[in-house]
Amino acid sequence: MFAGFSPDALHGLAGQMRRRTFKRGTMIFHKDQAGDALYVIESGRVRIFLPTESGTELTVEVSGAGDVFGELSLLDGRPRSASAEALEETAAFMLGREEFKADLTATPQLAVALIELLSMRLRHVTEYAESLAHLDVHARLARTLLEMAERYGVDRNGIEIDFDLTQADLATMVGATRERVNRALAAFRSQGLVELRGRKIALLNAGRLRQRIY
Repeated sequence: MFAGFSPDALHGLAGQMRRRTFKRGTMIFHKDQAGDALYVIESGRVRIFLPTESGTELTVEVSGAGDVFGELSLLDGRPRSASAEALEETAAFMLGREEFKADLTATPQLAVALIELLSMRLRHVTEYAESLAHLDVHARLARTLLEMAERYGVDRNGIEIDFDLTQADLATMVGATRERVNRALAAFRSQGLVELRGRKIALLNAGRLRQRIY
């Protein structure tokens, strides 16, 4: 988000931010809570999710180092639209609402970067909604694994997604029950497309997995 900023603008923003750390499993904020800060992740990963009335959860994003989250409430002053949880030990910088509003007026680069960020968010939500509406569980799981591998994959005899990812976690990302995700994952394993390595998943044939989406 801040890649196009001048050194002076970056220095000014950095001076206004507070650094916080969160242990794994810590709720950073809850849906419908008042939003008073945006967060820039220094290290670790954060899950953005929607709790449902039935008690289940729908994960809409997994954010990592360099990602920004929590900006919407600063723009419209409304409560948080989703919840955020630290998936692992996480460090993040916080920028408060009043500082953010002042910077938005004083720093043209921030307004441009924010428009780009919101456009990306809209595209992501649109694609996610389309996948829930039109793709079966196998296709949604394939798409999720490929997205996670693209963002967090490392080359370890296949593309290994470099953080713990349980079947329960995948179920919240795919929007299906754990049992259905388990069956889809077992099918991919039997076809030689993925491999389970403890709590990590490795993609062995990304090309064939991508074909499963369509």
